[in-house]
Amino acid sequence: MDEFIKKHRAMIVGQLSGFDRVRFRGTIPMLAAVQGIMAWMKDCTGSARMTGFKSFALDLTERLKSSVEQVAAAAGRSVKYLASSVLSKEDLVQELLAREKISQGLVCVLSCVEPCRSFDIHRDRERKWIDLVPAYRKCLHWYLYFIDPLLGLCHVRIQSWLPFTVHVCVNGREWLCRELDAAGVGFRRRDNCLVDVADFAAAQKLLDAQPWANWTRILNDLLHRACPGLSTLHFRGTPFQRYWSADETEWATDILFRSSRILAERYPALIRHAMTTFSSCDVLRFLGRSRSPMTSGVHPSFQGDVVSDVKSRPEGVRIKHRANRNSIKMYDKQGSVLRIETTINDARDMKVFRASGSDPGGPRSWRKLRKGVVDLPRRTQISQGANTRYLAALAAVDAQTPLGKVADAVSTAVTRDGHRARGLNPLTGEDARLATILLHGEFSINGFRNADVRPLLYPESQTDDDRRRASGKVTRMLRLFRAHGLIQKIPGTHRYKLTSRGRRTLPAFIVARNASTEKLNNLVA
Repeated sequence: MDEFIKKHRAMIVGQLSGFDRVRFRGTIPMLAAVQGIMAWMKDCTGSARMTGFKSFALDLTERLKSSVEQVAAAAGRSVKYLASSVLSKEDLVQELLAREKISQGLVCVLSCVEPCRSFDIHRDRERKWIDLVPAYRKCLHWYLYFIDPLLGLCHVRIQSWLPFTVHVCVNGREWLCRELDAAGVGFRRRDNCLVDVADFAAAQKLLDAQPWANWTRILNDLLHRACPGLSTLHFRGTPFQRYWSADETEWATDILFRSSRILAERYPALIRHAMTTFSSCDVLRFLGRSRSPMTSGVHPSFQGDVVSDVKSRPEGVRIKHRANRNSIKMYDKQGSVLRIETTINDARDMKVFRASGSDPGGPRSWRKLRKGVVDLPRRTQISQGANTRYLAALAAVDAQTPLGKVADAVSTAVTRDGHRARGLNPLTGEDARLATILLHGEFSINGFRNADVRPLLYPESQTDDDRRRASGKVTRMLRLFRAHGLIQKIPGTHRYKLTSRGRRTLPAFIVARNASTEKLNNLVA
């Protein structure tokens, strides 16, 4: 990332990295299993017979419904039912805020029927037995939108049926604006994006503190404000404790340019570079997945999908790279802000160095990242690392130097150590094929050898004689690329790596070879 910032320093106002949207999930572990629910029903009613389950569950739902309605009434609000779950609740809330100028407290309460994980009664006619089984079904949910003194605009989603799962959505940028106001730091904001800040260092310090907040207390307090009835649920006289996990986190790095015009001039080149240069191996590298040069940069244990796609929006073009359920994307916001955003939906794809949960004092090792808020700081480290690697890869883009000037520089013969080297033609032929190969993601970390390049450049070489001749050709071609300053030897090894000039130059030719495609023209027209 430092390379990107240094390259565009004169055009950049500042940068900010922190939470964008975060969705938390609160669950009661005991009620996640049938056995736990039956034990709870017996504790509450004195019986665990399934014939009494329906009335037991309905009574609980009515208690929660009454609690939500009391909260709404106390704030002078009513519960508005939405006939369709596809209606944008955020748009309704924004319309209400604009119309009524609400500045704090409960904004509104919405309800709608949505799918969820719950339980259902299964009747076995052969056994003449009734069982409670986990089921994916639809039930009523309540959405309570608040303007919180600390978090700003946020909402709580409450499931009205067992196991009473709740979701809380907050926005890190919304929280930051509240803290900047309280600290007296000036800023300019458009929608959910800061386009200028008087003190970027102070703002970044506030963002850095967010992952370390006491999220359990914050979320419990917000849930109690939304539905006090949930706090009255208990087992054997002890109130239930919710386990809070981060279902989805969006960690965004914003590069604030001095004007929309400056970003607009450079953004098409960044999009083209990401479209034509970033391979699946690069995407895995950005997201911190382990790599193996012997398997083309993909670890043998990886069995998922890697997908990149581009979409045109009214305000610009967005490119998104997905590895299973996690992703990294780039888009322009509010004209002058370049945003790189890593979204983690499946924490199990990531690793954290910790002790076992069953033995906190035991030896530490690399284990799967937990979804719980305890691992939220580590999750942000992984996300920031992904954003940093992505921006470092974009630093190779040269949007200002005309391609003709770049081509002239490498197509002219040069003399190195008294030996003349011909000019290169990286737009076609073997020179172009080698240029493409050297940009493979697995080579960016470990470098490359003749033996790594040869099977990719000459896959048809089968016999020993063919491989020997191909190896000689690769040696001569690498010597040419080295003479032109595009690659350099790694001291003490037989490996090479791209120079800074090579990272700037070769992607430009890859773009040129693909720039005439109809899809690319339509996307950046």
